[in-house]
Amino acid sequence: MTHRRALAIGCGGTLGFAWTAVALRALEEALDWDARTADVLVGTSAGSEIVAALGSGRTPQDLLDALDGAPGADPVLAAHVTAHPGKMPPLPAPALPALGLVRPGLSRRSPYSALAGLLPRGRGDAGWLRAYGDALAGPAGWVDHPATWLVAADAATGERVAFGSDGAPATTLGAAATASWAIPGWFPPVEIVGRSYVDGGAVSSVSADLLLGQAVDEVVVVAPMTTEGGVPARGLDRVERLLRSQMTAVLDREVAQLREAGIRVIRIEPGAEELAAMGPNFMDLGRREATLAAARRYVPARVASAVSTGPTIEGATA
Repeated sequence: MTHRRALAIGCGGTLGFAWTAVALRALEEALDWDARTADVLVGTSAGSEIVAALGSGRTPQDLLDALDGAPGADPVLAAHVTAHPGKMPPLPAPALPALGLVRPGLSRRSPYSALAGLLPRGRGDAGWLRAYGDALAGPAGWVDHPATWLVAADAATGERVAFGSDGAPATTLGAAATASWAIPGWFPPVEIVGRSYVDGGAVSSVSADLLLGQAVDEVVVVAPMTTEGGVPARGLDRVERLLRSQMTAVLDREVAQLREAGIRVIRIEPGAEELAAMGPNFMDLGRREATLAAARRYVPARVASAVSTGPTIEGATA
């Protein structure tokens, strides 16, 4: 019998990207596994940046070397992590391009998704992200991994689209990454084959449920913007926790669906210590070193605990 493992990485901005790189390296060690060999790679927003790198053959250690500024770091990754859209978005335009998210958000009991549909049109420049995707892509405009999915949301309907999956509109990796990262209110929607798309995280931080019906036995979820059971906070961190609690509720439902389908889920999320290092703004580049340090200290134990909750599937490791 063949066992298949998928990897689903959620949104998380600049700091979530850094935390995830540490988490992936810890998972590789705990599972004796090469993350690039996941049968399906699913990424949303910052997660799409990382699965694009994995799908192109880069490793979690390559990501960490770039983040650390190590000599000889991969030049594409090194250039990417030095580019940044800023700590705060520019003044948005007076338009509501994602109103289609409101009704689906309410029907899914997702207030943050509904509110995302009411945010004005962003004016941020995502050229740095498109350049990154284009640099990672092969001659055909995509990566070599046969199932690298970048999740965005249709601005008119709220429907999630996993670019790179069967049946999704054909596009380039750069365009898909930019669409998956098109945070409402910060970046404008991205047009692909006549439809406008926004950040998939506006609907679901991870979209792990898109793996239902796929031939996988196990899903490894790495989710910087959720924490099962919640984490207390003070001051401005309470605003972040409000969003986190809503995103967690959506992921809780997705994980329950996967488990009900007989799929084992390994769920990795930050705890209080990492969140204290990150602060309330996950786009705060000034906190990246502190985030990396906190992740390196605390994430390995979180990974070990998550992996030990049940026997890993024999034969699923590389």
